[in-house]
Amino acid sequence: MKPLLILPLLLCGALPICAQDELTIAAASDLQPVMKEAGARFEKETGSKVKLVFGSSGDFFAQLQNGAPFDVFLSADVEYPKKLEAAGLTEPGSLYEYATGKIVLWVPNNSPVDVEKGLSTLADVQIHRLAIANPAHAPYGRAAKAALKNAGLWDQVSSKLVLGENISQTAQFANSGNADAAILALSLVLSPAMKDKGKYFEISQEMYPPLRQAAVIVKNSAHTSLAARFLEFLKQPWTRYLFMRYGFMSAKDVR
Repeated sequence: MKPLLILPLLLCGALPICAQDELTIAAASDLQPVMKEAGARFEKETGSKVKLVFGSSGDFFAQLQNGAPFDVFLSADVEYPKKLEAAGLTEPGSLYEYATGKIVLWVPNNSPVDVEKGLSTLADVQIHRLAIANPAHAPYGRAAKAALKNAGLWDQVSSKLVLGENISQTAQFANSGNADAAILALSLVLSPAMKDKGKYFEISQEMYPPLRQAAVIVKNSAHTSLAARFLEFLKQPWTRYLFMRYGFMSAKDVR
């Protein structure tokens, strides 16, 4: 019986990546439509499992500072991976800017508001609740706040705000009718769950700081080889096209 028990270990050790490895990825909530497709394809290509955990980039940053057991961190703000890198909490040289996000003003299909008028429509008396992600720890919330301030609307709409813990929860507020309008990630608006549910206006990128997004391998990862392979996977043409399909721009296009 001993040879039968040892054989799987020998076979696993002989492969570059053990098929039983599971990669745990902390990903910003705006990446849900992209990463669900990308994760499935990566699993098929490698035979390894991918566990996706979605949330606020700021919350993940705090967790990683306290040793959270993630292998890869995909942040919606490049500054969080940079700070982890400066603190020696990432694999040296692993930081990779994978995309730049966009924000949109979204209203449900049955809304009487003319969303094509852009942010100025938020002054409409029919907008009682406006959902945005919490600017305290969500990059898309900070972008929304910056756009509203630059439009001279922040003080006017502050009393209408409904804050989501991350951009995904913000989209849920909008999609469920708990908000009359929302400022969302374009990627979520283009996702299968929302693409037919509402109307949107793309907010000029001059209205908010670039949403430069970056990935990094966590220093205490038990699967650094598999994590490195995943980062290379993010750079492949198919994956870059997937990001573009969900409204992201190439990081090289925004500097």
